[in-house]
Amino acid sequence: MLIAGFPAGAWGTNCYLVAPAAGEECVIIDPGHQATEGVEEALRKHRLKPVAVVLTHGHIDHVASVVPVCGAHDVPAWIHPEDRYMMSDPEKALGRSIGMPLMGELTVGEPDDVRELSDGAALRLAGLDFSVAHAPGHTKGSVTFRMPEASDIPSVFFSGDLLFAGSIGRTDLPGGSMDDMLESLARVCLPLDDSTVVLSGHGSQTTIGQERATNPYLRQVAATGQGDSPKAPRRGM
Repeated sequence: MLIAGFPAGAWGTNCYLVAPAAGEECVIIDPGHQATEGVEEALRKHRLKPVAVVLTHGHIDHVASVVPVCGAHDVPAWIHPEDRYMMSDPEKALGRSIGMPLMGELTVGEPDDVRELSDGAALRLAGLDFSVAHAPGHTKGSVTFRMPEASDIPSVFFSGDLLFAGSIGRTDLPGGSMDDMLESLARVCLPLDDSTVVLSGHGSQTTIGQERATNPYLRQVAATGQGDSPKAPRRGM
C-alpha cells in the first residue's frame, strides 16, 4: 500500500493520497488550503489516478482545494451531510459573518458531484476498503476513515481533527461539543488495536497504543468514561 502525505497551506493541514501501489488508482483525503499543487506533484511522482476525494469534515482548512482537485480529475467528493454546507459557506462554520474576508484568494463552493457519508458505511474506492465512523465533537459532521489490517501492514486510521498525537481537535467553533468529542473518542478510538497507525489532520503520525498511554484526553476517557476534560491544549482550526 502507498500513502503519500504532506502538510498544506496556512494551517498545515495534512492531505493524504492512498493507493494500493504506485501507478494505480488512488483516493485523496482532505485537500485543504493551497493543497492543489501538492496533490498534483504527488500524483505525478507516484503515477496515480484519483477516483475520489473523501473529507473528514467541512472546515475550510480541509476542503479549500476540493473544487479544483475534483474538477481537474472529474471525481466525486464524499462528506457527511451535517458538514456539507461548509463547502459553500465556510464563514458560518467558523462563526464569522458572511462576506468577511477569509483568506481572500479562496473560491468556495461544491464540486459537481458530492456524495454523502454515513456512520458505519463501507467504502470500496481504488481497490481499497475504508470504514466510516461518524465522530462529532470537532464539528457535527466529522468522520474518520479506517483501513483494515492486511498481511504485515497494520490498520490505518485517518482521524481528521478528532485525535492528534498528544491532543485532540478544538471544540469551541460552531458545531463543536466537548461532550460529543469525549463520546467519539470513547466509541471510535478506544476499541481500536494498539498497533493501529493514526494519521491525523494536523501534526505527526502516531499509534492508538501511544495515545492510549500518553494522550491526556484519551487516558481520561479510558479511565473514567465521559467526564471533565483535561486541561491540555487542543489543536486544529
